[in-house]
Amino acid sequence: MQVVIGAVLAGRVAPLGTATSAIAKAPVEGSVAVGPLGLAGDEQADRRVHGGPDKAVHHYALDHAAAWRADLPGLPDLLERPGAFGENFSGFGLTERDVCVGDLWRAGSTLLQVSQARQPCFKLNLRFGVPDMARRVQASGRTGWYYRVIEPGLVTAGEALTLVERRHPDWPLSRLLHHLYVDRLDTAALRAIAALAPLAESWRRIAARRLASGAVEDWRRRLGEEG
Repeated sequence: MQVVIGAVLAGRVAPLGTATSAIAKAPVEGSVAVGPLGLAGDEQADRRVHGGPDKAVHHYALDHAAAWRADLPGLPDLLERPGAFGENFSGFGLTERDVCVGDLWRAGSTLLQVSQARQPCFKLNLRFGVPDMARRVQASGRTGWYYRVIEPGLVTAGEALTLVERRHPDWPLSRLLHHLYVDRLDTAALRAIAALAPLAESWRRIAARRLASGAVEDWRRRLGEEG
């Protein structure tokens, strides 16, 4: 499987409504260095919840733009161009149904591994000016995903993104998202998720906590629904 990386994007921390964020990313020309913590020149405002080795590179599918335009007809300009969701890689041909946990992908001279899907947060509400945007992203399953960096290197827009190895074909991100957000207390699925070694530890902990407690965690603060 191979697709083209349509755009490589990076951003600097800047004010965003009542917060700060580097969600507004712009295309970068030429080769960009990619290391264990992400792209050179890319920033994160709050490293407690953004960035880090398991969220080094964020990929979002432009395939979803048409659905978002239909859902949010007042925001066509933002949705027409790469970077609307704060992604580092943008392009067509891969969605959450096509990508599996633990996939190894070659991008330029960089080797990446799919580590988790995105858990949307309230900064999407501020980015789009839509009070429930984070909730909409979560409910749609159109979340995007993250890579960890296995081999640092260089990547350039227009290069191929090539699948090198698929270790867990039974775990496309669409299935993972279904059990995180829809069928949330399926015991067998939660056991499998907790044992899924390439999955980010934070996601495996979520599954383990649900198994132990029989309850789903409170999402309201993350989604900006408190108060």
